[in-house]
Amino acid sequence: MSYSFEGKVAIVTGSGGGLGRCHALELAKRGAKVVINDLGGSMDGTGGNSEAAEAVVAEIVAAGGEAIANGGSVSDPAGAASIVKDAMDKWGRIDILINNAGILRDKSFAKMTMADFQVVIDVHLMGAAMVTSAVWPIMKAQNFGRIVMTTSPSGLFGNFGQANYGAAKLGLVGLMNTLKIEGAKNNIHTNAIAPVAITRMTENIIPEGAHEALGPEHITPPVVYLCTEDAPNGVTIQAAGRKYSIALTVENEGVSFENDATVEDIGAQFEAISDISNVKPRGMLSLT
Repeated sequence: MSYSFEGKVAIVTGSGGGLGRCHALELAKRGAKVVINDLGGSMDGTGGNSEAAEAVVAEIVAAGGEAIANGGSVSDPAGAASIVKDAMDKWGRIDILINNAGILRDKSFAKMTMADFQVVIDVHLMGAAMVTSAVWPIMKAQNFGRIVMTTSPSGLFGNFGQANYGAAKLGLVGLMNTLKIEGAKNNIHTNAIAPVAITRMTENIIPEGAHEALGPEHITPPVVYLCTEDAPNGVTIQAAGRKYSIALTVENEGVSFENDATVEDIGAQFEAISDISNVKPRGMLSLT
């Protein structure tokens, strides 16, 4: 089995470096025409220039591919719309959207300002929602679309100092869980990647000895697979180095009461209510 993206158009947000750059280069190598979106700002989202996006475009063009640069901010409605407009003006269709753009404002919750909470939500969650909203009618009209959300173990399981980031990243899973249902009839598959990798955003929090094993190139294969016609729908793939697995929501059997439960009933039965010996998956619409 060999996957080709000839004739397909992809948008990769935050693709001026790190994970997004790797995803974009692989898609272009396999024939996709790619919009390289990057604000070019610092890790906390401030500043910006077009150099990073233009450099990735130059790499793709030098290798014989097609790409254009876009410097719009995903967290700004006009910026998000400009990404989609540039793709449509240039190529007339959009088949793939990888929502990868992100920033960090890490602090313990006790020290975190609500401004720092809001801006991270705006970029990760609202940014993905706005770009997805702009491509949604295009993909519906085509009866084809592949959307990848970039979640994180910090959202799935929590991480000290990342209340804002974790909330945004788990919000993306919630968004995926509804879009997988609403898009299914139009062959729009929405999935998520939960990466652990060395990028500009993580190089200071991952031990130096793990840098080589956790290169961003190890995250790209599952992401690009989620862009293929064979992609599942509503699945979160975890990727850390060369290990890949599925993260999903489960539900146990729980306890049913014949009569109205009291607070004391819940306390008395909490061990049985929380028994996870017989859990089953919830919310996975389709693996095919």
